[in-house]
Amino acid sequence: MREYSAPAGKPVADDENMSDVVWANAERFSDVVSFRRQVEGSWLDVTAKEFAAEVLAVAKGMAKAGIGRGDRVAIMSKTRYEWTLIDFAIWAAGAVTVPIYDTSSPEQVYWILSDSAAKAVFVETTGHAGAVEEIRDRLTELDHTWQIEGDAPAVETLAALGADLSDDELHERRRDVSADELATIVYTSGTTGRPKGVELTHRNLLAEIRADIEAFPQLMEQGNSLLCFLPLAHVLARAIAVTALTARVTLGHTPDVKNLVADLGTFRPTFVVAVPRVFEKVYNSAKQKAHSEGKGKIFDAAEAVAVEYSQAQDTGGAGLGLKLKHLAFDKLVYGKLRAALGGRCVAAVSGGAPLGARLAHFFRGIGVPVFEGYGLTETSAAANVNTQTAFRVGTVGKPVNGTSVRIADDGEVLLKGDVVFKAYYNNPAATKEALTDGWFHTGDLGELDSDGFLKITGRKKEIIVTAGGKNVAPSGLEDTIKAAPLVSQAMVVGDQRPFIAALVTVDEEYFPAWKSQHGKPAGASVADLASDTDLLAEIQAAVDEANKQVSKAEAIKKFTVLANDFTEAGGEITPSLKLKRNVVSKNYANAIEGLYKK
Repeated sequence: MREYSAPAGKPVADDENMSDVVWANAERFSDVVSFRRQVEGSWLDVTAKEFAAEVLAVAKGMAKAGIGRGDRVAIMSKTRYEWTLIDFAIWAAGAVTVPIYDTSSPEQVYWILSDSAAKAVFVETTGHAGAVEEIRDRLTELDHTWQIEGDAPAVETLAALGADLSDDELHERRRDVSADELATIVYTSGTTGRPKGVELTHRNLLAEIRADIEAFPQLMEQGNSLLCFLPLAHVLARAIAVTALTARVTLGHTPDVKNLVADLGTFRPTFVVAVPRVFEKVYNSAKQKAHSEGKGKIFDAAEAVAVEYSQAQDTGGAGLGLKLKHLAFDKLVYGKLRAALGGRCVAAVSGGAPLGARLAHFFRGIGVPVFEGYGLTETSAAANVNTQTAFRVGTVGKPVNGTSVRIADDGEVLLKGDVVFKAYYNNPAATKEALTDGWFHTGDLGELDSDGFLKITGRKKEIIVTAGGKNVAPSGLEDTIKAAPLVSQAMVVGDQRPFIAALVTVDEEYFPAWKSQHGKPAGASVADLASDTDLLAEIQAAVDEANKQVSKAEAIKKFTVLANDFTEAGGEITPSLKLKRNVVSKNYANAIEGLYKK
């Protein structure tokens, strides 16, 4: 058993809560630009004082509507300014926020609203309102549905409703909430079974905020900026957003990643937060563009130099020759890549899944280090993270301040500290299974070096045991395959089978360019080319790269290309892009059987 503890951070006082920062900023830094919100294509400033006034107005409206201390209030919306505004208003009203992904089905919405006994729900669109209306007669606790968009916008409606309630009355209510009271119930994505409601207290979130600020003092500086585009129902995006507000970093929201490049260009953030798939797409798009314009050799050479330059940072620094090549490519290639991120982006934070060593070295080599971290909903987002001063590619960094990590005898990662949740809502059995003497059993497998850097090696419940008795962790193989531009998703199979195999899907955005480059008919579908020699060769190369990491007994012997990608609508992936292996196995049972037919 190995264990490592990070130093204690700034303690959270018993009388603190998440709403405090809104008025602390408004009183001491009233003219600081807390947000830039997008209105009809332009970014408009919102100062700390203006934000506090809006939060107060919406909170008063909720109080007038009968929302009491500890009542659960849900938010179902894409990432936008109003999401964060309403979140803080719920806290100011003494209530508890329950996030719901905007892509959730009516049954998923029903489960979260009914299990949490939500008294009100904020929805973004008429479509969302309709989804709630479908199940309204089964929700006995739900009193209000407020719509952010439409003829009676929620923010304006509630501000008008609470206009005659005194400010002092609201402030008295919000100050009465203590650090150990419930702040939010975040339902896990549910890769297996129904989602569990993770109870996070004000202390949990405040501890996370302080740990993040201590981890990134140069990023979390007043005057810096962050563009938030991940769903705020995801704990990583939300934790970073509230940290940015606390640190007086200007926050922007964009709901649609299809407009991300344009929004990055106009917002020009200091840093971004994303899941690995976003960084993969940035890299793949740049490489695809270079090759389609006949500059592929230049890009490939620049890529190799970037990786070599980054690797050199871990072994004493680059020599003169490498520095000169890096400088030349900085003008030719790297500067253009940084410009695509807005031109001012100096770093990025990644979580949710492994990034991959080559991609990490590539981005660090072009001047935008990606600080990979690790955490779960149950740890209020990051429990471990790489930082400017403690960075080791291939790991998820050291534990954040005030957090301890332990590797159990069976290899499971255990976590303890103020960021760790206290219970699953309405689920004492699951709570008892997950928590032992304050240690959270993550279900992930990992390795911890003597310096405290953690490496995640797999998922305990996802270990495949072949017919020959070989234990195989699928995630490392899958992540390497998915790094290939042509690949969207990969799922390794082989439990109780004679060998390891894989299901692979094609990236629909990259596919048209690939067809053009390889002289394939523009109208050909993935199904049409599933047995194409060139396509299979490119995926085989990705599989070969993955197999280099493992023994022959653990290597992928066969794969099949599926006609369709895994989708959230099909129930095969979660909103945070995690595979639902049981669903994929059921939906593609015939394809899996085909892999093992002689």
